[in-house]
Amino acid sequence: MTAAQNAALAYATASGHRSLRDQEADVFKRVNYIMNSAMSGRKLDQVRAIADNNRLWSTLLDLLSDPDNALPAELRASIISVGRTVQREMQGNAPNFSFLIAINENMAAGLCGRS
Repeated sequence: MTAAQNAALAYATASGHRSLRDQEADVFKRVNYIMNSAMSGRKLDQVRAIADNNRLWSTLLDLLSDPDNALPAELRASIISVGRTVQREMQGNAPNFSFLIAINENMAAGLCGRS
């Protein structure tokens, strides 16, 4: 078994012991790690971090727009509104990394049951 296969197996085993919400929060935390690392780094690192954050939020907005999404409509609408604000910020010439990181931290905290 290759190292990648071992890692995938370990992740699958470990993720079975954690809630879906905790796993979703980890995605926000992972993107925030990348954003924090890139904030004062090279322009290329910043572009990559913004691309990762954009991918996260685009996916989230797609999922929230699905009529079969089980979240209450009011909550979905609120998160979609935040997501659109995040996307507008990322489209600017100089995105505010601190603002984007704070939004992601709040999303992760909400998923973990912290406010």
